[in-house]
Amino acid sequence: MEHENTSPGRDARGNEMASLLARYPHVDEDELAELLHWFTKEASALDIGLMSSDPHLKAPYEAINKDHLDRLNGADLFWFVMLLSGGFLALALLIWGAA
Repeated sequence: MEHENTSPGRDARGNEMASLLARYPHVDEDELAELLHWFTKEASALDIGLMSSDPHLKAPYEAINKDHLDRLNGADLFWFVMLLSGGFLALALLIWGAA
């Protein structure tokens, strides 16, 4: 029996994305773009939790996560550098003020 990728906790869009995810990595470029947009812009933490906890979607979820979602992007690097710079600036001001 083939597993239906529907869940009472997911809405219609979530069920559509679950069906696409179940076929990953055998999706075309448009479907991959749609999946990535859903994961990064539309899905709530509950949506992702429901999908990642589904035993039938575990392997494709881990694969798309490893291939596309767990990467640092330019914005992440920018904010990391800004936070690090702010820390050094605060430390420098503390040392300068103590002198």
